Amino acid sequence: MTQATAAHSQTGFLGWVERTGNRLPDPVFLFLWFILALVAISVVAAWAGWSAPHPVEIDPDTGTNRIIAVESLLSAENLRRLLTQMPETFTHFPPLGYVLTVMLGAGVAERSGLFATAMRASMAKVSTFWLTPAVALVSMMGNHAADAAFVVMIPLAGIIYHAAGRHPLVGIAASFAAVSGGFSANLLPGQLDALLLGITEASVNTVFEGWTANIAGNWFFIAAMTVLYLPVIWYVTDKMIEPRLSGYAVDGSAAAGEDTEHTETTPEQRRGLRNAGLVVVALIGLWVFLLMLPESPLIDPEAPPEGRLTPLYRSLLPFFLLVFLLPGWAYGRAAGTIKSQADLVEMMAGAMKDMGYYMVLAFAAAHFVAMFAWSNMGLVLAVDGADALRASGLPSWAMLLGVLVFGATLNLLIGSASAKWAVLGPVMVPMLMLLGLSPEMTTAAYRVGDSATNIITPLMPYFPLVLVFCQRWTKDFGIGSLTATMMPYAFGIIVVGMALTAGWVILDLPLGPGATVHIEPLTQ
Repeated sequence: MTQATAAHSQTGFLGWVERTGNRLPDPVFLFLWFILALVAISVVAAWAGWSAPHPVEIDPDTGTNRIIAVESLLSAENLRRLLTQMPETFTHFPPLGYVLTVMLGAGVAERSGLFATAMRASMAKVSTFWLTPAVALVSMMGNHAADAAFVVMIPLAGIIYHAAGRHPLVGIAASFAAVSGGFSANLLPGQLDALLLGITEASVNTVFEGWTANIAGNWFFIAAMTVLYLPVIWYVTDKMIEPRLSGYAVDGSAAAGEDTEHTETTPEQRRGLRNAGLVVVALIGLWVFLLMLPESPLIDPEAPPEGRLTPLYRSLLPFFLLVFLLPGWAYGRAAGTIKSQADLVEMMAGAMKDMGYYMVLAFAAAHFVAMFAWSNMGLVLAVDGADALRASGLPSWAMLLGVLVFGATLNLLIGSASAKWAVLGPVMVPMLMLLGLSPEMTTAAYRVGDSATNIITPLMPYFPLVLVFCQRWTKDFGIGSLTATMMPYAFGIIVVGMALTAGWVILDLPLGPGATVHIEPLTQ
């Protein structure tokens, strides 16, 4: 970081955000502090007799709603749970199995080079007029590639724009806005859906047991985000950011060293892409075939009509495992990046190694969520919070906008989407369920806010990397320069996201297959 950049980061609002965020502990230790605070609050609340009527359970002795009191986490029963159920608490945390399953396949697709080559090939022959929407769409779709979207697509966009005679920083800004500002937007569900909806499942089950997540529960919503974010990014890039960045000189040495070789695909890579595409088509055909069988394993004929397709929704998790794994293998065999079965297994093992930090974080988050449930605090907060919101008279769309804005604000200091949702979900999801809003809708609103402010906080893990990409082309481009460049994108994305969320609730549109905005309110 240059001296000018360092000085800028210490002044003004951005300096305050940076200094405040840097004082926060690592998310793992943040959860440990949350657990300690939760224990202390549970002791005080139990001593004070904090309680609430259960919304659905009836006390057979009185014929009224059963009273649920907050329990101290230092009670003998809860300490016994903590000490004897630790392995089960960790391994039964829904997001853990969901994410690790998908990542087994995604790791192969990334390490074989399929993701990177597909992103490069999709941009190879795009005209100058369509360059920005094409970069934005490929970048948003690249979210399935996780790290690869940041590491490959963002610097590649700078090279492509420079080759097209446009400022490379404009391409970097457009791709960064789509990859990170549109982090939840996509045409297809993926690993992020498995992660966040897995946390939603755990949040619901802290109060109401038996609810299972549908990985496609936000599919239609995130597809709509993609469609609406594209014109926003296109307009902001071409009409606002490009004129603004035209005053920044392009460093001659960076232009001379432009890596145009890596913007083109080799014959082997093209053959790999073709093979991968054929495998994807075959997998889709297999799922359609299984669905159309007379006694389909993906349909439960004994379930109520609204629940008969539940096996299909639940099968999407292994589907996404295979739709990443097998095309990645097919690509790697043709491109020469996978020469043996040992290479394939090594890539899958490497994906699990990369998940090491996540597993540590999941261990802490799993115990926070479980202890929150043991204390009964989630239920009591949900009932009392629902009563307060009901008394306020706010429409449901306004409540969800509150979730959205709170998540966007908190995102300035805590970058991890899963860490924030593991804290907010156990309160927000049951509370809004009591008011008739589905867990999928609350999750969707959170996702809009969580992604919108990624691009304006220096605490986002990839923000420094994007800054380095910019400084390759313009050496004096600092944190303040990058943040100011991304501000119009963040504003446009959050405004459109709020309108989408409110409109979706008002029109009562389906969020995904089998997922609705409203559910039957749980009465007290």
